[in-house]
Amino acid sequence: MTQSIFSAAISGFLLGASLIIAIGAQNAFILRQGLLRQHVFILSLICAASDALLIGLGVAGLGTLIAQSPRLITGVTAGGALFLFTYAAIAFRRAMKPEVLQAAKSGEARLWPAVAACLAFTFLNPHVYLDTVVLLGGLSAAYEGQARLAYGLGAASASFVWFFGLGYGARLLEPVFARPAAWRVLDVLIGLVMAAIGLSLLSRLV
Repeated sequence: MTQSIFSAAISGFLLGASLIIAIGAQNAFILRQGLLRQHVFILSLICAASDALLIGLGVAGLGTLIAQSPRLITGVTAGGALFLFTYAAIAFRRAMKPEVLQAAKSGEARLWPAVAACLAFTFLNPHVYLDTVVLLGGLSAAYEGQARLAYGLGAASASFVWFFGLGYGARLLEPVFARPAAWRVLDVLIGLVMAAIGLSLLSRLV
């Protein structure tokens, strides 16, 4: 029994990690905040805790319910695409006048706008629901009892490891981002990622 519970936890961790370790809206946002050293702990905690909540709901059976509601999926998809296109435009505008890391540190950005953006990246992105609630939740059906709980905890722990590692590990790149050109490249890449995800979401509606 103990071995099966441990195996379920490892399976959940590896699957959760494989889904979140990719270029996406959340990761791009946390990377940038990590480079600026602005609200890294609270934003990483929000992303990880949100994933844990959604994974828990999926393991509890909500994934099947959402998959049977096309209107809900369509509404979230359209709203998410609009938000991503807006943030892409902001990133491209920043790229026109790139900053440097030293200048960014001189003024601490306000917390609540960063929290609001973080929550939007999380809950306005249909991919988050598909990955956590539907996919991870659906696959949890292969386990029962304590093994299913261990699977969910393993998947949730992957989010905590990743987001805190990304947020605090970003500062290792600080020497690179002391140059304006590096910020220009980063913001262009962020804009392209956001726009690409937005287009992929819209393609689901046509």
